[in-house]
Amino acid sequence: MYNNFFYGWYFKCQSDTQTLAVIPAVHNARNKRTCSIQVITDQDAWTVTFPADLFKRTKGNIFIGENRFGENGICLAIHNPQLTIRGNLDFGRLFPLKYDIMGPFMLVPFMECRHSVWSMRHLVTGNVCINGQEYSFQNARGYWEGDRGRSFPKEYIWTQCCFEGGALMLSVADIPMAGIHFTGIIGAVLWRGKEYRIATYLGARVVRIQNKTVRVIQGNLELEVRLLEAAKQPLKAPTKGNMVRTIHESASCRAFYRFRKKGCILFAFETDKASFEFEYFSRY
Repeated sequence: MYNNFFYGWYFKCQSDTQTLAVIPAVHNARNKRTCSIQVITDQDAWTVTFPADLFKRTKGNIFIGENRFGENGICLAIHNPQLTIRGNLDFGRLFPLKYDIMGPFMLVPFMECRHSVWSMRHLVTGNVCINGQEYSFQNARGYWEGDRGRSFPKEYIWTQCCFEGGALMLSVADIPMAGIHFTGIIGAVLWRGKEYRIATYLGARVVRIQNKTVRVIQGNLELEVRLLEAAKQPLKAPTKGNMVRTIHESASCRAFYRFRKKGCILFAFETDKASFEFEYFSRY
């Protein structure tokens, strides 16, 4: 692993009443390597750090101690003074994107952060006990993505939601590259069996970031996302590979989504099952 580098996966599991997100990661800053597991629910968040030698990565899985994460599901076994968690969650068939979410940017060297989407939605079945509280997922919804690089963007928004008939994710971020900055967009919408890609490399542009609302246009497509009521919990994020930055995620919150094609509304709905990170400090 390079110095000042991080690599992490994000797993979200959501039933009609409960949400659990788990983030295993490995990070290397100033030649000091550590790994961690972050756990976030609607009510709380925890970060547990592990020695680097407990991290192992195979083709389809990440292992941190007794914890396993991969395409077939996750197995959790943590016990410390702040967090006791144990359980197994099995995944159904994954729904990956047709091609890399980064598009041609996957070939650009020295990018600050690279994003991956491993499954837009899948079934989750199993049980997890967190500090005595039972989380039960029976044919629940799952989502799986990842990040790698040196640092999270200085400013960004990220949102994800699985819903009846589809799923979506959108990220809009300040991207430094070769001494300049630009607003980068990556997003995908699954709707009634069809995949729509929204991205800078396809001509997408932001027409609004204001009042917790982001509106993106690309040709005859328009996606609007709006954070209505946050339920924020603190998470650690990397800065030059060091997990010293604090961001805030609402694992399950109220939001509004609207998707248009050629001026016609394909869907528009309000939900309390959205996940949101809004880290644009100067635009509220």
